Amino acid sequence: MSAIEAQVNDDDRGRVPRKRPRSAITSGRKLFVQGDPNSAWSRRYYDLCTGHISDLGGRDMLSEAQLSLIRRASAIECELERLDAALSLGEAVDLDSYGRATSHLRRLFETLGLKRQPRTVEPSLADILNEEAAE
Repeated sequence: MSAIEAQVNDDDRGRVPRKRPRSAITSGRKLFVQGDPNSAWSRRYYDLCTGHISDLGGRDMLSEAQLSLIRRASAIECELERLDAALSLGEAVDLDSYGRATSHLRRLFETLGLKRQPRTVEPSLADILNEEAAE
């Protein structure tokens, strides 16, 4: 065996086999398998997904199932916003479908654990009344 052949064989032993690459959607390089990622709908969809992921603690804190539910909820939201725009223009909208989509969206949010968190407002009404009574 020549010195060059030995060097080539040594190089092969030190390499770690490459992992199978992740899909472009999984890795975040692409938004959709097909479609226009630059459309207004796609940009809004991306913003909604990002916001919901942030609300739930970030991508690292979520399972793939939760991320899938967030994507579905964001798509429903985009469609509901599209229907809202049609209603604002006086166009006819199937209100039964609109109501069903809204109900599905609510259930998705409940499943994900998104809920309204009351804020603490300072001073409280009781504090204001107590101050006025003390004066």
